[in-house]
Amino acid sequence: MSARYDRAVTIFSPDGHLLQVEYAQEAVRKGSTAVGIRGTNCVVLGVEKKSVAKLQEERTVRKICLLDNHVVMAFAGLTADARILINRAQVECQSHKLNVEDPVTLEYITRYIAGLKQKYTQSNGRRPFGISCLIGGFDFDGTPHLYQTEPSGIYYEWMANATGRSAKTVREFLEKNYKEEEIIDEDSAVKLAIKALLEVAQSGQKNLEIAIMKHDQPLKMLDIDTIDKFVTVIEKEKEEEAEKKKQKK
Repeated sequence: MSARYDRAVTIFSPDGHLLQVEYAQEAVRKGSTAVGIRGTNCVVLGVEKKSVAKLQEERTVRKICLLDNHVVMAFAGLTADARILINRAQVECQSHKLNVEDPVTLEYITRYIAGLKQKYTQSNGRRPFGISCLIGGFDFDGTPHLYQTEPSGIYYEWMANATGRSAKTVREFLEKNYKEEEIIDEDSAVKLAIKALLEVAQSGQKNLEIAIMKHDQPLKMLDIDTIDKFVTVIEKEKEEEAEKKKQKK
C-alpha cells in the first residue's frame, strides 16, 4: 500500500513529488536531442533524428513541424504524444485566427500547450505527455521568440536552449558559445545549432534535421548537402583552433 502514490498521477509522494511527471521527464531525457537558437532576424531549430530504416518513407519521420505559418515546433520524447499535442495546437492556431482575426502570438500558443500538459498532471485516468517542446517563430510585429515547455506544464522563454538526451551538455556548450551580438544572420545561427548537436550526436551529421524560420517567409528545411557544407566549415575551424593551440605550446 505504501507505493500507491507511485501509480496515481494525482497523488503526491511523501516528499512532495508527482512521480508520474518525473517519469514523463525521464522519457524526454531518453528522446532525441533538440536545439533552438534565436537570432536577430531568425529562429533555428535542429534535431538529431534516429536512423531511418532502408525501406521507410523518410518524410513520415519528422521531429520538426509547423503549427502555423509563423510558428514551428521541435520536440524530444514520445513521438505519439507529440502528434496529439501538435494536432491540438494546430487546431487552436486556426480557431484563434478565425475568432480574433489575428494570428496567435508565440506566448499565447506556448501557454496553450503548457496548459494542456498541466491538465494531464491532475486528471484521473490520464498520464502526463512525455514530451518537451521547443517552440520558435515570430509575432506579427516581427519579433523572434523561442519558448520551451516541459511535461509538468511550465514554460520559459530562451535565447538558446536544448532538450532531450544530453541536453545538459548541449546547454553548457550554448552558454559558452552563444553571443547575442554574433547571431546576426541565419548562417551564424545554423552553424551554432549544428555545432551544438555535433557535441552529442551519435550518428554524425547524416541524421541532423535543421529548420530556419524567418519573418513573413515559409519555413526552410536544410537538405543534407547544405548541412554537410556547414559541417565541413565547422571541422575546418576546429582544426585551425587545434593548430593554434599547438603553436602556443
